[in-house]
Amino acid sequence: MRLPAAAKKKPRIEIIPMIDTMFFLLVFFMIATLSMTIQQGMPVSLPTAESSTDSLDEHVSLTLTREGTLYYNKEAITLQVLEKRLAHLRQTSSKPSLLINADEQVPHGHVIKVMDLIRLSGITSMAIATQPSSES
Repeated sequence: MRLPAAAKKKPRIEIIPMIDTMFFLLVFFMIATLSMTIQQGMPVSLPTAESSTDSLDEHVSLTLTREGTLYYNKEAITLQVLEKRLAHLRQTSSKPSLLINADEQVPHGHVIKVMDLIRLSGITSMAIATQPSSES
């Protein structure tokens, strides 16, 4: 008596675990990318203001520390080098914008000198960074 041969099962590739793994990787890289914000300025103690808002536009960061050092996107420069950088920025960018991060201990005249240099270079879009007031 001959027994019928059992039908061989074809190997299967399970898709569900692969989809779960790909979803996990997608979520992981989305969260990792969102947490990689670009900090272009140097850490300074910003003054507070009631009308302070967050700006997400792309900009060049100028930082004035309480020691009097001037930074252009984390690179220490002088006013003469800043003048050349602003001229280059004006030529290469269609709508350049600058964010001035000045420590609250920086003399007012130094901030005005930098703002005047920016205006003389032809850049009209600039803002001064502040922190939101803790009272509001």
